[in-house]
Amino acid sequence: MSYMCKKSTLRLANTRGNVCSTFLRKPHVTSIRKYAEQAPAAVVQLPRSLLQDSSFVSPVRLRGDTESDFRQDVKVVFHKPSGQLIAFKPNFELEAGGVTSVDIKQKIATTKMKLLKGEDLDWAKQVIDVKKLPHYYMKLSKIRLTGLVVLTEIGGYLMAPTVFDPLVFFVAALGTGALSCAANTINQFFEVPFDSQMARTKNRILVKAVISPIHAVSFAIGCGTIGLTTLCFGVNGITTVLGALNLVLYTCIYTPMKRMSIANTWVGSIVGAIPPVMGWTACTGMIDAGGLLMGAILYAWQFPHFNALSWNLRSDYSRAGYRMMSVTNPGLCRRTTLRYSVAMLGLCSLAPVVDLTTWTFAFDSLPFNAYLIYLSYRFYKNSDSSSSRKLFRFSLLHLPAILVLLLISKKYYCEPNEEKDKQSKKRNIT
Repeated sequence: MSYMCKKSTLRLANTRGNVCSTFLRKPHVTSIRKYAEQAPAAVVQLPRSLLQDSSFVSPVRLRGDTESDFRQDVKVVFHKPSGQLIAFKPNFELEAGGVTSVDIKQKIATTKMKLLKGEDLDWAKQVIDVKKLPHYYMKLSKIRLTGLVVLTEIGGYLMAPTVFDPLVFFVAALGTGALSCAANTINQFFEVPFDSQMARTKNRILVKAVISPIHAVSFAIGCGTIGLTTLCFGVNGITTVLGALNLVLYTCIYTPMKRMSIANTWVGSIVGAIPPVMGWTACTGMIDAGGLLMGAILYAWQFPHFNALSWNLRSDYSRAGYRMMSVTNPGLCRRTTLRYSVAMLGLCSLAPVVDLTTWTFAFDSLPFNAYLIYLSYRFYKNSDSSSSRKLFRFSLLHLPAILVLLLISKKYYCEPNEEKDKQSKKRNIT
């Protein structure tokens, strides 16, 4: 991939390698820094449109380098007025409006520069280590996030008031996990230009070109097909519809909305709330109050969890152009965190009302919800890295604890025949 500098005034010199002033006054991206840490695994083709329109900087790989020999990426700069391609290995940083910390002339003077012809840059054959493919696929799938999605789906299935079917249970978990893998892969495919600008995501395998985009999309299509097929033929129609809806909602609505509106947080919370409902429908074949309450609990939990996470990533999100509450409206971010933490207490108290659990759950979950509210209030008042980090870490403990307490306090129902047998035994005793 290339990083275009829009209407830049980059001026590079002649064959002697002298460099004159002004650098990247109006870059297309917010910043370009330390690409040696994100060296791609293949040559990046230089688009002709960029060669004709403006100067640009692109991290590329010279033909003939192998992965083992490749230690530092080469920066190639095209200077339109002179028509020169100049390659060098810099160790300096570029930022919007100029160069950080040191004078650009002094920095480039210490680098070895040479002229390249256009044919010196070519596609390099991408070699993939087959043994590492499972690891690459786990990275594309965001395996920990997928595991959390499957865990919530399992929770919804186990809480449903019907007979446990091991085969349906396994197929539903497999289908949900496959759809999550597909959604996360497509999300990374769409966000490569933005992930490359964030410290948290700059080492993702698509950003570093470890595998090709076509390979990643093919993997996503395969996972999506497996997920929808298993849910359709192994579970039921309503679960399949919910899975397909969630896939579209995450990839086609939530992902682009992250750069358009802070409403993306609410849409993303809906995406996270659907898996437990899928587990419920996989077991019962319908949506009722118990399944909706499971989804509502997951919906509310995501606000303190994600808002606390995003608070310490504000600079990253801002650099990449994501419109998150923590960036564009910090006050709303703190208020919604506290509101939905309080809502968690109310939703857990409703579980026995809708006959999802016994009343013991309302009391057992009270300490966890009370501490979540306390940490959210601290975050609301202090709004610092320490309070947000404590809230985020506790949210990772809070959700599994709530799911375990739900299972412990689950309200079981007797089948009609079992109820008749119990009544007959009572009569015989009397």
